Amino acid sequence: MSSEWDYIVVGAGSAGCVVANRLSSAGHRVLVLEAGGKDNYHWVHIPMGYLYCIGNPRTDWMYKTQAEAGLNGRQLLYPRGKVLGGCSSINGMLYLRGQAADYDGWRQMGLTGWGWDDVLPYFKKSEDYVDGPSDMHGAGGEWRVENQRLHWDVLDHWMEAAQAWGLPKVTDFNTGDNEGVGYFRVNQRAGWRMNTAKAFLRTATGSHLLVETQAHTRRLLLEEGRAVGVEYQQHGAVKQARARAEVILCAGAVNSPQILQLSGVGPGALLQEHGIDVAVDAPQVGANLQDHLQLRCAWRLQGARTLNTIANSLWGKARIGLEYAISRSGPMSMAPSQLGAFSKSRPDLATADLEYHVQPLSLEAFGKPLHDFPAITASVCNLRPESRGTVQIASADPFEAPAIAPNYLSTAGDRRVARDAIRQARAIMGQGPMARYSPQEMKPGADDVDDAALDQAAGDIGTTIFHPTCTVRMGGDDAPLDGQMRVRGVAGLRVVDASAMPAITSGNTNAPTIMMAEKASDMILSKVPV
Repeated sequence: MSSEWDYIVVGAGSAGCVVANRLSSAGHRVLVLEAGGKDNYHWVHIPMGYLYCIGNPRTDWMYKTQAEAGLNGRQLLYPRGKVLGGCSSINGMLYLRGQAADYDGWRQMGLTGWGWDDVLPYFKKSEDYVDGPSDMHGAGGEWRVENQRLHWDVLDHWMEAAQAWGLPKVTDFNTGDNEGVGYFRVNQRAGWRMNTAKAFLRTATGSHLLVETQAHTRRLLLEEGRAVGVEYQQHGAVKQARARAEVILCAGAVNSPQILQLSGVGPGALLQEHGIDVAVDAPQVGANLQDHLQLRCAWRLQGARTLNTIANSLWGKARIGLEYAISRSGPMSMAPSQLGAFSKSRPDLATADLEYHVQPLSLEAFGKPLHDFPAITASVCNLRPESRGTVQIASADPFEAPAIAPNYLSTAGDRRVARDAIRQARAIMGQGPMARYSPQEMKPGADDVDDAALDQAAGDIGTTIFHPTCTVRMGGDDAPLDGQMRVRGVAGLRVVDASAMPAITSGNTNAPTIMMAEKASDMILSKVPV
């Protein structure tokens, strides 16, 4: 069974939905292959539903990392969206672009056209910003950005504490310099999650767009150095589809390198080990994995109203449900993090290298029950990690999960930043505005004070904040992709997703991925660099 299209897009996630919209709306015949199912699960659309989507095989690939030496031998769950909308259907909904310096740094790597001034129009292109259009924001686009719909006094007091420590109050983290403290904006519409399937797939105006779900890509079809199609499996049947123009991989930072490797594009020795013929020996495919490691610091409080205190009773749960049903507000409209801050781990840095996600709750680990006492969590992550990891196939079986090894805290620099981050989080909690709550440190623990103890603590509490990037990076001649996101050594093939980043951005990665898809779409349609 086979079919022929102008373009085949592999993956209907944050990038794939954008690319499919732009190419099909331009009149091209586009086939989208999504390994997951439809986004008709109600928890996809209720903001707090991420709790029921992550770790659920209906919507999550259910990946795990390898045992991580830097995390004291622990394995981590590594959620990736397996559903229409991809990670935008299960993520934290935070709209954050990163810093101007991130993109100017890409340009300085030789990636002409990827500086801040170059990419800002692509952030604005699809944006529908709650405060309307401005020099920094767009309005009327598909990607809705709104204010959050609930309020916590304890977060206001943490913000005051951060200001007392020295951070300025900011109302917009997306102007190019995000240092400061303030409330995150979110990708929601009227209290519902906005995912890219709703925003882009369902608004595509082309008449020749076909989206196939439960369509698991087995490999790319390569002929005489060109990608000519895709072999995929759907409902037990192996099928092929052919592309006249291009195949565009939008499968994400884990699955895009996996598919390339299964197709013979990757490290030659790895492919030969698994009996795969080497089409292009590309050592960097699956290398350079960068992710933000969060350190979940938590404090028990006295006399505070937090989610712990209102969600641990049947009456409290009923009130939460009723508030959402009536007004689409309250805890069920929550992003996982409401308040944020960006700061420097040391004063000599030019830009912020730490990000805080502050939450009016605490639990032992993601997916575990809330504690039955008031508490606050201030997760802090290193925005510019030095550690580099890998994504490598574990066999030639396209249904076997790849081996994911982020190599967190594998450099002395990353361990130093982790120590500084914990100490800084403690300093903010020690400011006057939080004294009314008599905070008692639970994680990592107030007795952890010297460098050795903090290194151990960071390994004990560190976990992914779900931002894998850079595994099929753009760059110079040694990189898998050129500046137009084309795979070196294979004609008619691009990778358009977070794996194409040359370096991770200084913030959450969903908005940058959508921006990259917008820019790539213009590149594809214009056939010249943009």
